[in-house]
Amino acid sequence: MRAFDCPVCHSFTPFEADHCPNCQAGVGLHLPSKSMVAISGEAAVIDGQRWVRCTQSSTLGCNWLVPAEDDSAYQRGRCLSDSLIRREPETDDTIAREKLVPTAAALRRLVYQLADIGLPIEPFWRRDGGLAFDLLSSYTTGEKVLIGHAGGVITIDLVETLDAYRETLRVALGEPYRTMLGHFRHEVGHYYQHILVENGSGAALYLAECRTLFGDERVSYSEEIARHYTLGAPQDWQDSFISEYATMHPWEDFAECFAHYLHITETIDTCREAGMVLVADKVRFAAPRDIEPLESYADVPVERLLFDWKWISLLLNRANTAMGKNPLYPFVIPPPVTAKLGFVHRVVRETAKDLAP
Repeated sequence: MRAFDCPVCHSFTPFEADHCPNCQAGVGLHLPSKSMVAISGEAAVIDGQRWVRCTQSSTLGCNWLVPAEDDSAYQRGRCLSDSLIRREPETDDTIAREKLVPTAAALRRLVYQLADIGLPIEPFWRRDGGLAFDLLSSYTTGEKVLIGHAGGVITIDLVETLDAYRETLRVALGEPYRTMLGHFRHEVGHYYQHILVENGSGAALYLAECRTLFGDERVSYSEEIARHYTLGAPQDWQDSFISEYATMHPWEDFAECFAHYLHITETIDTCREAGMVLVADKVRFAAPRDIEPLESYADVPVERLLFDWKWISLLLNRANTAMGKNPLYPFVIPPPVTAKLGFVHRVVRETAKDLAP
């Protein structure tokens, strides 16, 4: 994540901020320039165009800006991220609406990252099959909300914002990691596999390789789910998969690897933006060289990205355990997963290059 600064005093300004925490100047996030801009009278003029706050600023805590003269493109004044929400709790469902706020914040982080790495974001209201999010609560709807993806629509259960609920599921399912942002990254992996690998302009190039690496996605999903929950993951799953859940079906393997690719690239970007460099001759253990995160890994092999990540995650894991918490990234990346992440890396970077102006 980029380290944003206040356009007035240049102090650090959090991604979610609508005011600078240092000088209290009003600010808003301008997605096209990926920067914080100063707000004067609840508006900002950028390159001759007037931008105003998203209509969800008061209800969802959104700090993004939208073009003042183009309501239709942003669904009546909603920013791009909030306009992707197709279904949400009714206004009188105060319990669910409360949980919608942190969920929408996680969604904005996802959308920002997708835009930052150059992936296409086509909203459902712009075309059939476009990206949409149904953010609903199983507590208040009276029926189970199943997290998943179908036809461009990603469904998320707002109850997952509750730490105790989410932790109970994490332990019951034997997962080392479970967050709302992680759900978003996993499910959007299904969406991009569908539109880029299986049905996109590069399908003829990507699909055969994807099946070689992840398996044939045409195998029965329901049968594979039944097998997984009856027999569990293969005993040696760590040799070829990033997680137990990835062993369930080729689609889940791709989505898990896509989510980890987003985890890794976003965290490395955050470290770089903080100026973090691992100086080899200043650590107490043997390190091969200084680790200085690159401005972009778009034009280097995924092995370079994962080499830097190995050393950065070692530090972050030690920092977490020093605070009495679990390691930040409790995963091992074996060679077959490196190859899978390399495929994701290539699809993402080639797509971004094709869409670049």
